[in-house]
Amino acid sequence: MSEQEHVVNKEGELTLNKVDNAISHMDGEKKEEILSNFESFKKYLGEKIQLGQSLGLSEELLAKTAEKVAGYLAENEEPRNREEKLLQELWKVGDQDQRHKLAHLLVRLAQSAN
Repeated sequence: MSEQEHVVNKEGELTLNKVDNAISHMDGEKKEEILSNFESFKKYLGEKIQLGQSLGLSEELLAKTAEKVAGYLAENEEPRNREEKLLQELWKVGDQDQRHKLAHLLVRLAQSAN
């Protein structure tokens, strides 16, 4: 991954506008492995949250990142299981504030899984 594609820069600052780009460039096989079942998704999300925390990202920044990821998945990926389908449906019917709260819940869910 080139320096321009990193979501977190050398100073540990999050670049939210690069989240979609990073996801869209993920290897298809890796993406399928992550999204194939909900436990894999939670584990992967939990690992990325732990990484973000180790870089000093606040829960708010982690939630904003989760919000970007959830938005990308809702628009660009077909759900592969019932849990992902439910999350997609909740995402689509929620307003901006509700989506942000759902992102916070996803962060907490992933944190509790690790």
